[in-house]
Formats: sequence, structure tokens, C-alpha cells
Amino acid sequence: MNAVIIAVLIMLVLSLLRINVVIALVIGGVAGGLIGGLTIDELVTVFSEGAGAGANIALSYALLGGFAVAISYTGLPKLLVDKIVKIVSRKEDSRRQALPKVLIVLAILFISCLSQNAVPVHIAFIPLLIPPLLLVMNELELDRRLIATVITFGLTAPYILLPYGFGQIFHNTIAENMELSGLAIDASTIPQAMLIPTAGMVIGLVIAVFVTYRKPRQYEEKVISSTDHVGETAISTKDLAVTVLAIVAALAVQTFIESMVFAAVVGLAVLFIFGTVKVKDQDQLMTDGMKMMAFIGFVMIASNGFAAILKETGDVENLVNGASNIIGDSRSLAAILMLLIGLVVTMGIGSSFATIPIIAVIFVPLAAQLGFSPLATIVLIGTAGALGDAGSPASDSTLGPTAGLNADGQHNHIWDTCVPTFIHYNIPLILFGWIAALVL
Repeated sequence: MNAVIIAVLIMLVLSLLRINVVIALVIGGVAGGLIGGLTIDELVTVFSEGAGAGANIALSYALLGGFAVAISYTGLPKLLVDKIVKIVSRKEDSRRQALPKVLIVLAILFISCLSQNAVPVHIAFIPLLIPPLLLVMNELELDRRLIATVITFGLTAPYILLPYGFGQIFHNTIAENMELSGLAIDASTIPQAMLIPTAGMVIGLVIAVFVTYRKPRQYEEKVISSTDHVGETAISTKDLAVTVLAIVAALAVQTFIESMVFAAVVGLAVLFIFGTVKVKDQDQLMTDGMKMMAFIGFVMIASNGFAAILKETGDVENLVNGASNIIGDSRSLAAILMLLIGLVVTMGIGSSFATIPIIAVIFVPLAAQLGFSPLATIVLIGTAGALGDAGSPASDSTLGPTAGLNADGQHNHIWDTCVPTFIHYNIPLILFGWIAALVL
């Protein structure tokens, strides 16, 4: 029994049975560690050290949640929602009749894609934009599973394909780890290699929009505590300017210092210094923000401990070696098994960026031995790393959409985000990644 496969399967099965993801990660990690030969003392030590490494991520999301709620206090999200409604509505019609669903979907898709490359804020935009839009979505009877698949596409496909923002980090990670593993490549060829797998994700998105979640779905009208105060008064020109300044300042800090923690603190400081958000409100907004993002933070902490255990067992390499014995000289079989290994690893770890260093050191020599071209090797590593980012219970690409769509408690993380995104993106990624590896 391979510890990695058993650990991931246990985690996924427990999650599908609606066991809390944090508990599922801990139980899966313990089971994988024991099967992998770790003692109880080693398990505790490795998990604790790994979980500690996730503290910075958890703090980042907590502060980003506070920043998001602070901005909601200014009324900017409400203003944005009203502008969207005004653009697509006619005075004589109700929202239900006049607000085309396609425009909401396209607006969310556009902003999601921008968050990875042009304006690299990642999931920070979700608690700002999505909760205020929930009431509009309810009136339109928009299926939130559709919105989850749209957001997750925007959080993953752009960085896989385009070498800007988070895409530049992802592409550099691929190039650097391939070179460390014995194959130097030109990073500018990565978009060419990843074009076919990304096309698979586009097809998955089209199916989700026009087929799977086309039918209306009803939700209860519930007050969202973190945004129920928004829009009680119109936002002034001064507050609007300060809010935009705070967002730009936070973005600049994240871009140049690459720290979400300091980016959120700087953004909050701008809002407080100029009086747009009162200092006396800070405790409430930070509590609301941390409450909204706490789930993401704790899952990321647990997933770091889970990943540390999987690495410590050494069974990722054993998994590849076992696959090699089955492969023989078949490149077709090799490609599909390598992609499935990437899927298993990333589903457990929850991060494509963290998966690349683990698999590159094994995949590069294996691909060379089987005669794969450099472009095909890039496809195998890039796609194997990206597989599972959509669909993993521990990925911020699924946790982010859930945090926004579940603001009123009517969106389940596993069945409404993870399962839909897994079906619509991981299956096409495997198919199109396999095709690309054989034709390039």
C-alpha cells in the first residue's frame, strides 16, 4: 500500500462524507504517516512543523478578510453591485427579468482572471465582490455551483498559461525545478506547451456554463452579517478616493514585497489614517473578516502538516517507481500515469506550486528515459502540478470561492465547489494534457 494514495483517499472520502476538511486532513495524514512507517512521535513532530509553516498563510488570509470587510464598510462593493445592476437593467423591468445572467457570469470571470496576472491579488477580491452579489444572484436564481466553477477557472487557468503575476511564479517554478533535475529549458516555451491543457479547461468551463448548471436554482433570502451594514449611506467622493488608494497601496505592497500580511496591514492603515473607517470599528471588522476567512486559514495550516507527512514518508518516489514498472516502453501509458500521480499529490497538498518541486525531480529523468520531448516534459510537469488545484478540498482555488459563496451558509465546500470543479477541470486537464504530451 502506498502511503500517499491511502492518505489522499482517506482525506477525500471523509470530505465527501461531509466530515470537516480540517479533521479529514489530520486523519488522512496520520493514516498515511503510519502506513509510510513513521512513528507516533515522528508524526506529531513532522505534522507540527509542517502546520507551523502554514501560519503565515493563515495570518495572511485573516488580515485580508479584515481588509475586505473594512472596504465593505466604505460602501464600495455596494456601489459596484449597483453599477452592474444599472448597466444591465431597464427601469420598467425587475431585476429578475432584466439582469442577464451572462453579464454577471462574465463580470465575475473577468475579475477572477485579472486576479492572477494583471492585478495579482489572488482570492482577496472574493470577499469584497461575492457576498454583496449574493442577493442579486438569488433573485436571478443563479446556481452557485456555476459561479464556483467560473471563479476557480479564473483562479487557475490564467496562471497555468500566462507568464505574468502568479503565472510568472508558476512558470519560473517549472523552469527552475526542471533545470535542477537535469533539463534546462527556455521559460518562454512554457505557454506554448500549456496551451492545449488550458484549452481543456476552457471546454470544461463552457460545459459548466451552458450545460451542467444552466437550470435555475433557488436559495433562501438571508442577511449576511458582514455586509448587512453596507450601503446604508452613499459613499462620498473622499471615501471612494481613499478606498481606491487603500486597494492600490495594498496591491503595490503585495507586488513589490510579495507579502499578503503587510499588504493587508498597509491597506487597513490607509483606511484608518484618512478616517474612512473609524478606529473604533476595527475590532468588529477584524472579527467579521477573520470569521469569514478562518476556514481557509485553518485548512491551509492542516494541509501544510498533511503535505509534510507525505513528503517525510518518501512514498511519492515509490509511487513513481511503482508506475515505472507498469509503464515499460509505452509513452501513452506513461503520460496518463504521470498525470494521475500529479493529481493524487496535488489533491492532497492543495497547491500546484508546492507540487512541482516534488514531482519534477522524478518526472524529468523518467520522461527523458521514455523519449518525451522538452515541450512534452513541460506539459507533463505543468499539467500534473496544476491537476488537483481545482477540486482539492485543501486548495485556495476552491476555498476562496466557498468563502464568498457560503457567506449566508447555503454553499457546501465539498459538494458545491470541489466536486463541480473537479469534474469540469481535472478530467479535461488529464485528457488534454495526455494528448499534448503525445503530440508535442
